[in-house]
Amino acid sequence: MENQIFDKPVILRQWGFWAVIAGAAALILVFAQMAGPSFEAKPSAAVQIGEIAGEIKRSAWRSFFGLANEAPAPAPVSVWTYVSFAAPILGVIAIVLSLVSGVLRENKRFYTYGAGLGIAAIVFHFLWWVALLIAGVVLLVAIIENIGDIFSFS
Repeated sequence: MENQIFDKPVILRQWGFWAVIAGAAALILVFAQMAGPSFEAKPSAAVQIGEIAGEIKRSAWRSFFGLANEAPAPAPVSVWTYVSFAAPILGVIAIVLSLVSGVLRENKRFYTYGAGLGIAAIVFHFLWWVALLIAGVVLLVAIIENIGDIFSFS
């Protein structure tokens, strides 16, 4: 009886509990990845679109004259780069911990919730990147269609 007082609580020794924690952390990181970059200071959308269009025009002129294109400058690494990798990894960890919990026949709720949160984090992460990819393609198509109007001198 005395050893039970000094032992860890029973819930901390269950794999399913840690699966729920990992799944919840993964889902929080996915949502933070979606909202976080919008809080950073950036130039206006018009300036960004103008820079993209200008880069496309410079690249087209360089290839027209047979000149080599400049090597692109490396993009700065921000904390959101690491978050975008950590979120699905934590989701996979949650699923693995849920499987271990299920094999050990622990509380069914823990491994069900852990697996659900892990799968939700991975699915939301994937859907977010698909949405960004579609938005990027739409933006590039709009820029290419209007490149003559952007740089016309009339």
